[in-house]
Amino acid sequence: MTMQTCVNVPSKTYPPSTLGLGILWNMTLNQWSEDVLILELQDEPDFSEDTDSLLRKLNSGAVLSPDVIIDLQQVTSLNSSNLGALIECKRVLDTKDRRMIICNINDVIWSTMLATGLDQVFTFIEDTTTALTSLMVGE
Repeated sequence: MTMQTCVNVPSKTYPPSTLGLGILWNMTLNQWSEDVLILELQDEPDFSEDTDSLLRKLNSGAVLSPDVIIDLQQVTSLNSSNLGALIECKRVLDTKDRRMIICNINDVIWSTMLATGLDQVFTFIEDTTTALTSLMVGE
């Protein structure tokens, strides 16, 4: 697993210590603001590693829990473990009164969500920009 030493924030790069995130693993986790993280997931094996890392951060208590946008644009399919990880992320965020939005999903992933009934569990928004807007206006 490759470790990053910086976090990308729009138009700037900050050391993790300035954002209170500690060390980040090889995932695209963008600290949009103090209250919003954007996680850009990819297919396995990265998907499981990245969601596990996110869950460790959310459960660590060291970071004020943010709302999370999960971008699935680079994900072509989901397995039961991936679905379980998404459910666990939502459960943790719900206990902290924070929101999780899933965006940029393809037809295969949408079909999986429909078949499993998870379309009724998660909040889906078309793209990252619209998801950010939704969080900012508090919908």
